[in-house]
Amino acid sequence: MMYEAQRALASPVRNPRMATVIGRLLGAAFLVCFGTGLYSHFLQEPQDWMRFATRPEYLYQVTQGTHIIAGIACFPLLLAKLYIVFPDLFAYPPLQGFVHFLERASIALFVGASLVQITIGLLNTYQWYPWPFPFRQVHFALGWVLIGLLVIHIGVKLPIIARYWSKSSGSGDDSGDDDHLVDAVSADRASHAEAVRLSGASRPGGVTGRVLDYIDATPQVTSRVSRRGFLTTVGVATTAVVGLTAGQTFTPLNAVNLFAPRKKGVGQQGVPVNRTSEQAKVADAAMASSWTLTLAVSGTERSFTRAELLALPQTEVRLPIACVEGWSQMANWRGVRLRDLAEMMNAAPETAFRLISLEQRGSFSKTQMGSEYVRDPLTLVALELNGETLDLEHGYPARMIAPGRPGVLQTKWLSRIEAIS
Repeated sequence: MMYEAQRALASPVRNPRMATVIGRLLGAAFLVCFGTGLYSHFLQEPQDWMRFATRPEYLYQVTQGTHIIAGIACFPLLLAKLYIVFPDLFAYPPLQGFVHFLERASIALFVGASLVQITIGLLNTYQWYPWPFPFRQVHFALGWVLIGLLVIHIGVKLPIIARYWSKSSGSGDDSGDDDHLVDAVSADRASHAEAVRLSGASRPGGVTGRVLDYIDATPQVTSRVSRRGFLTTVGVATTAVVGLTAGQTFTPLNAVNLFAPRKKGVGQQGVPVNRTSEQAKVADAAMASSWTLTLAVSGTERSFTRAELLALPQTEVRLPIACVEGWSQMANWRGVRLRDLAEMMNAAPETAFRLISLEQRGSFSKTQMGSEYVRDPLTLVALELNGETLDLEHGYPARMIAPGRPGVLQTKWLSRIEAIS
């Protein structure tokens, strides 16, 4: 029955060359996800020595949008790779020693971890978390696990990858693939039959006879599966899942953004909202007439009412909100430059700040901003959005906006800004 399953699953697309072609695309997608994911992670949890680029101002919009797009592309690519190597599950004997066991175990872990990683990543874009573990920490740890398993997998399969990397080393046209498949199955039939005959039993009667009769009666493989058709299907599927979601990040594709959780221009003041004032439980404090923004530098504090902030020199900038879920929206912001406030407080040029929200709970109720952002002329304590008073859902009475920062770090409902010693 094992050999019957192998023959039933045989196909011209199930060969080392095709596995290499799809595998290198999948590997590239994983590496893009890993690199852009690391960048996003360290923006949110920077080490003291880290400094980040503030230009181009849409940098995070591009890197995180690419992260999500590459992650979505992994779905059809991973399924295609699994389709190609699926018959290997029926290899006999299933284990050929300890090294073979380690190889199969590493592949099983790699496939399992990959499916978990891209699935929870996709669900995160919809802000749906049907699991008991913290997403960010697990997603980050799994990224390292996947890269380690990918390195192991490449190391184990390197001779095959090297042999079938170039087109000239693989099969020729589609009919050549079919001939190769038929020859391989014929050789497989012959080898199994010979093994049975060498056991010393004769054909008539008995188990050996029935096995030989079965082998001889099994038809040759004549079905044809187009290699080009398979690649076209994978290409169309990948283009479709990417093209129908990438519009939440890249404006030219906005018209065909059918499946992404966010759409451009939808939301208060034409900008989508992730975390609402109700979720953050800040409405009463934000709307209170007693609200002030307090700046604290080197033991000196100064508080500003909203009217006092509006009386200071105002600057208008055009910056995107770009969120970890992959969506982004360009908008016009108006407010007070943070560097002007820092200079009013005699803060040193290398001073970093801690931004504190009215929100009492939440992973990003307190965030850290490095000196490279503090001194950037595009970084504002924003008071207006798209020509209107900042909406409560976008951080009224004041919020932070800076170039190249994740949306979760563009702190809404500002309460206090203090220097980090």
